[in-house]
Amino acid sequence: MPKIMNRQKYYEAVKANLETNIFYHSLALEACLGGIYDYLKLNNQLGAEEPSRDEWTLAGLVHDIDYAGEAKETHPAKTQEVLAKFSLEISPVVDRIVKDHCASTGLPANKAGWAIRCADSLTGLIVAVALVYPSKKLLDVKVSSVLKRFLKEPRFAAGTRRDEVILCQDADKLAIPLEKFIEICLISMQGISDQIDL
Repeated sequence: MPKIMNRQKYYEAVKANLETNIFYHSLALEACLGGIYDYLKLNNQLGAEEPSRDEWTLAGLVHDIDYAGEAKETHPAKTQEVLAKFSLEISPVVDRIVKDHCASTGLPANKAGWAIRCADSLTGLIVAVALVYPSKKLLDVKVSSVLKRFLKEPRFAAGTRRDEVILCQDADKLAIPLEKFIEICLISMQGISDQIDL
């Protein structure tokens, strides 16, 4: 397997290939996957067969790299192809996690796959909540505000795939209560707020 964590090279490739808002979303999902991994690890909820933390976060960083140009139509099938243009590659394990963020690719094989699927569109809801605050700052967002918008205002950030996000609670998937899942992702995104202009 290639050494995956010259993160800077992947970061530069994602930044070069995507429009700014999708690039920021990629950084947000990378952070969320790191946070989810850390939570599961701390609570002894990760099996020995689970991909490494670096594999989780790299998948988050590159998951939308082909969501641009001609490759966009077949997203996420062209991830490897687009990375190759930057002389980069990912392992089959990371490629599988990337594919797992799309429901069209079938059911995820592990917690990494469920984490990316559940967290992917939640990042957009969290950003949308931040943008209705007077400060427009992630650091001012409260978990309760995100949870309320998620549960009681389905038209708010209507593109959020709530049916996928809420799968985080299922015992055979991540077994993380929805409120805790939102908290993990919010705190993870707040930790990089300066990098995503929020």
